[in-house]
Amino acid sequence: MTTPFTRDARSDAADDGDVDSLTIGRRIRQLRTERGMTLDDLAGAIGRVPSQLSMIENGRREPKLTLLQTIARALGTSLDALLESEPLDERATLEIALERAMRGQTFQALGIEPFRIGKSVPTEALKAMLALQGEIGRLNDERAATPEEARRANLALRRLMRTQSNYFAELEAQARGILEAVDHPGGPLTQRTASDIAAHLGFTLHYVPDLPQTTRSVADIKNGRLYLSSRLTSKGDPRTAVLQALSSRILGHAEPTSYAEFLRQRVETNYLTGALLIPESHAVPFLQDAKKDRAISIEDLRDAYSVSYETAAHRFTNLATEHLGLPVHFLKVHESGTITKAYENDDVNFPTDRLGSIEGQMCCRKWTSRVVFDVDDHFNPYYQYTDTGNGTYWCTARVELSSEGAHSVSVGVRFDDTKWFLGRDTSNRGVSKHSVEVCCRRAPADLEAAWRQNAWPNVRTPRTLLATLPTGAFPGVDTTDVYEFLEAHAPR
Repeated sequence: MTTPFTRDARSDAADDGDVDSLTIGRRIRQLRTERGMTLDDLAGAIGRVPSQLSMIENGRREPKLTLLQTIARALGTSLDALLESEPLDERATLEIALERAMRGQTFQALGIEPFRIGKSVPTEALKAMLALQGEIGRLNDERAATPEEARRANLALRRLMRTQSNYFAELEAQARGILEAVDHPGGPLTQRTASDIAAHLGFTLHYVPDLPQTTRSVADIKNGRLYLSSRLTSKGDPRTAVLQALSSRILGHAEPTSYAEFLRQRVETNYLTGALLIPESHAVPFLQDAKKDRAISIEDLRDAYSVSYETAAHRFTNLATEHLGLPVHFLKVHESGTITKAYENDDVNFPTDRLGSIEGQMCCRKWTSRVVFDVDDHFNPYYQYTDTGNGTYWCTARVELSSEGAHSVSVGVRFDDTKWFLGRDTSNRGVSKHSVEVCCRRAPADLEAAWRQNAWPNVRTPRTLLATLPTGAFPGVDTTDVYEFLEAHAPR
């Protein structure tokens, strides 16, 4: 299925013409051998030179139909027998598979020149070479994305989102079609409606206590069963886990073959989930009315659709520029100060690394997303104007708790667009000059002089910093646990 983020597929497989030629050639060779004919004998019987026949048998030349008919007569068989797609025996199957592998990208990348598979090559050797080729293919599927490769993939995706103003009409249409199919009337999407969507897609929901720890859900595509944890915490939204799993099926996602593809699929899944929870056709009039009243509020959007603040903030970035004409920015910052998610199309100057990536950078200590952690009142939203090197921005922020610690989620706009939002009358003010090193990237001079030579912190290194990415086709997922789980729960 084509989506806004789809990339070209790649494969080591040879094209269909090569496969047919190999199969036909091996069939000719085996029939010739069974009849006790040498290459010279058959070549003489059909009026061709042995070298030409050898190329046909090795699949390097595709014979014309008239020549195949001549070969079939010389071998005492029919044309249909030569054109059967299945090889005659295990040996022929192995030879064809290895021939195809030698013509593929894996062998070429290793610099292995194709060689003739003679009778003297043991069958066990063919099996071993194919097993090694398969393992190399598996490792390529699991190839580690270095931190730099991961950042490059993330940066490319963020740039695409920026050029689209984080709005993707194709995904909105997908959500609209699903909601119409289950007769969703608008407003908050209930747990029952989520179940109706599952049924519409051919899945039944099963809540189990032993869901693999590395997963949020597991889909048994074969039996149409979607497994979810029965141990969701009070802070968890049971609809989200269901919709994220179903979104992958709606979008026709296949097993990712690279970190970039994994990241793309995750963004698509989250976008479609948000579009189902906060439908465009209902949310846009809601936000347009709020803009007319100069009372846009992420909290109001959250409450109107019974979603988390982060979901409401994400969804606002999808719709704000396309339907309200408002460029925006979004930040999610861990309590340690690290930026974990970011989006902007309002030219706000976030810190970046040398590649231009925002995620993983330290958020300025003077920015709303960091200041909010020091605010005692976590019941009400925190608002702040921040003067930067390229203008003044206004942000609204909240702190949310998760298993990975506290995170702040903030949405902001340029000063001129503040007039449309609740909280514009705040007196909170900050100055962020993170493009200047002394703003907050270095300690004050007196502290640095006193402690630089007298301090040695033991860094609490995030697990993912040292881990290769991805560690499998689905990063962080123990596939053995998943397969054992499915085997245990599959209907008998």
